Amino acid sequence: MKIAAFCRRHCLYLAWFVSVIAVAGSLYLSEVLKYEPCKLCWFQRIFMYPQLILLGIATYRNDKKIIPYVLPLSLIGGCISIYHYAEQKIPALSKVLPCTIGVPCNKDYLNYFGFITVPLLALIAFALIAILLWTGRKEDTVE
Repeated sequence: MKIAAFCRRHCLYLAWFVSVIAVAGSLYLSEVLKYEPCKLCWFQRIFMYPQLILLGIATYRNDKKIIPYVLPLSLIGGCISIYHYAEQKIPALSKVLPCTIGVPCNKDYLNYFGFITVPLLALIAFALIAILLWTGRKEDTVE
């Protein structure tokens, strides 16, 4: 229970740290390794990048009132990541809404161990942020 109490107490800082890693990772892939983001990657970035700023300000101010506003960003971004990952792993899905401009959304730049791809990494980041914010939304109780 000490881990849960730690996560609840420091949820903003931990969620902000996850968003820093996610944004740095996406910028590294596109700006250093020159991997061009696909359409679905851009949508995931649209939901991740504001969290870096919002959670950073909330962490600095220790203001948990931001949680109801940031949590939907992680949930929606996570849903996009699930679809993107499914599109990469289930070939028939890429025909439902094909990416017609730029990089195809079913292209794997990274594919470690046959299942770790960029959308899965984004999904993990969105899920971690959502879980941390969900656990931290309640006030600390004296144990």
